[in-house]
This record gives sequence, structure tokens and C-alpha cells, in this order.
Amino acid sequence: ARSYIFTTAASPITAATLVEAVHVISEADDRRAHLRALIQQLRTGLASLEGSRWQMLPSETAIQPIIIGDNTEALRITDALLERGLWVPAIRPPTVAKGTARLRVSLSAAHTSAHVAALIEALKALACA
Repeated sequence: ARSYIFTTAASPITAATLVEAVHVISEADDRRAHLRALIQQLRTGLASLEGSRWQMLPSETAIQPIIIGDNTEALRITDALLERGLWVPAIRPPTVAKGTARLRVSLSAAHTSAHVAALIEALKALACA
């Protein structure tokens, strides 16, 4: 094809990786179900934060944003979580609108229910601090 003249085709390792990725995706119903359960666990566990100064945005995805508002507060919470072994980055302006600094909780099927429980416990403690 003319579009491939003067271009480099994908390497065999890239093609093999993509084939394996499609296979993993097609066989991963249990992983997707586990991830949905973790999302529900987190949202249910943090439902008590509603009405506090923090706000969970609606999301059915693996990315669960929690609006903190103040940049300094968001960074303080990120640091406090990191001290507990939990990596939850703060997202601040200009990435998000001024006054809407947030935590970006990113869940994956590799997380366990215990991981999510530890995050819920830490966030509840920090919300009261």
C-alpha cells in the first residue's frame, strides 16, 4: 500500500503482544467483575463523605475523582496517603478548574478488597483531621 512507503511496519513482537492482549481481554470477565466490585466497595465505603467538605464525583469507571477543592489540602492528603503506602495523586489547576483540586483514585483488577478497605479507612480518617 502506498501509505506504507517510507514508513516502518510494526515489529513482530508488537504484533504478538497485541494478539496476546486481545486474548487476555476476551478471557477477562472475572477481572472486570472484580474491578466493578472494587469500585462499588469504594463508593459505598466513602458514601459517608457526602455532605462533608469533600465530594465524590459520579463515576462508574476505575477512575474515582474526589474533589478536595484547595490545592494545599489536596497535596496534604496525597502526602498523608503516601505515608500509609497508598498512592493517590492530587490533580490541580491548570489540569482541573481553579478551586476543584482533587484526588484521582485509580483502581485496577490487580487491587484487592483489602487495598480498597485500607484506602477507605485512611480517607475517612483524613476527612476528619
